[in-house]
Amino acid sequence: MYSQIDSNKRKTNALIVIFLSLIIGIGVIMNQFFGYGYEVVVGAAIFSLVMTWFSYYHSDKIALHSTGATEIKKEDNPYVYRMVENLCITQGVPMPRVHIIESPALNAFATGRDPEHASIAFTTGIIQALENEELEGVIAHELSHIKNYDIRLMTVVIVLVGTVSLLADFFFRARLFGSGGNRKSNGGSGILMLIGLALLILSPIISELIKLAISRKREFLADASGVLLTRYPEGLARALEKIERSPQSFDRAGAATAHLFISEPLKRKAAGMFSTHPPVAERIAKLRSM
Repeated sequence: MYSQIDSNKRKTNALIVIFLSLIIGIGVIMNQFFGYGYEVVVGAAIFSLVMTWFSYYHSDKIALHSTGATEIKKEDNPYVYRMVENLCITQGVPMPRVHIIESPALNAFATGRDPEHASIAFTTGIIQALENEELEGVIAHELSHIKNYDIRLMTVVIVLVGTVSLLADFFFRARLFGSGGNRKSNGGSGILMLIGLALLILSPIISELIKLAISRKREFLADASGVLLTRYPEGLARALEKIERSPQSFDRAGAATAHLFISEPLKRKAAGMFSTHPPVAERIAKLRSM
């Protein structure tokens, strides 16, 4: 468990460093070969930050509303509420607001910018389908997302993605309309200039792939952190098997919220580097190796 946690933290940090290096590299290319100053990079970062600020404080409300989640009190569903409460006491985190979604799909998600402003939601399908230890594993996974500040991290990642997209968009609009900096390159740097241009063209795709990779690593981290809480990896492993076998997709989830869920909500077959979630079989194998 501890080795899995350390490994996923290191990989996430490495991906963030790669992300920042990509943005710095774009800035250097735009300044060196096309004459745009570094203020363009700073301006794009600030604009992206401002655009994401609203989402940072209100994304939890948007996610809960868009999925049809209804907040419950202890008396509404003592079984689920007390299970969340007990795990929060064990983990030493504040009690999140608990929500239920009327849906036969088997899924759950957590949202909120920090443990003091967190919510956790479960579909009626997952509550009915899972045994006690299995549901406990799912809850521990979602509480781990909250404790690990994964929502905050993904907000930072979205700012970085937005910065890269804005820089690429600025560059192509400036070149299209013939405005902007002065080209600094000479004949000897033609190849480097072509490489830089290719990087600018591919940068939005690269940044999106890095974002998806970070999302997958945080799922592995939440799995391991959840097991550290329950001390029973088989519970979450069996829960993931049932979720994977279920044919029901959760159609109210969109591309913007898909990464929040414990499993791909739309049952899309996208795999590898184009998926927000690691393959379920790989997650189960790692859990059973702990």
